[in-house]
Amino acid sequence: MEKMQILFPEPQLARLRQAAKVMDRPVSELVRAAVDAWLAANAPAPRQVREAPPVYGLGDIRADADTLRERAWEDRAEL
Repeated sequence: MEKMQILFPEPQLARLRQAAKVMDRPVSELVRAAVDAWLAANAPAPRQVREAPPVYGLGDIRADADTLRERAWEDRAEL
């Protein structure tokens, strides 16, 4: 949770504190609940971006499977 400072006009803050006292809840809880309700009613749904995986064109393979296997292991044969 992150701390935030919000300034309220005194009459509004007095009403909020009174409601918190009657409900036996902290003012911060009432503010969070009010923000959640407002967001549920007014905020647009988060947009999900789905990126396609990259596609690479490597050209045609010009060797048969046996030759490819040999070439793939050529650099390791020298170790």
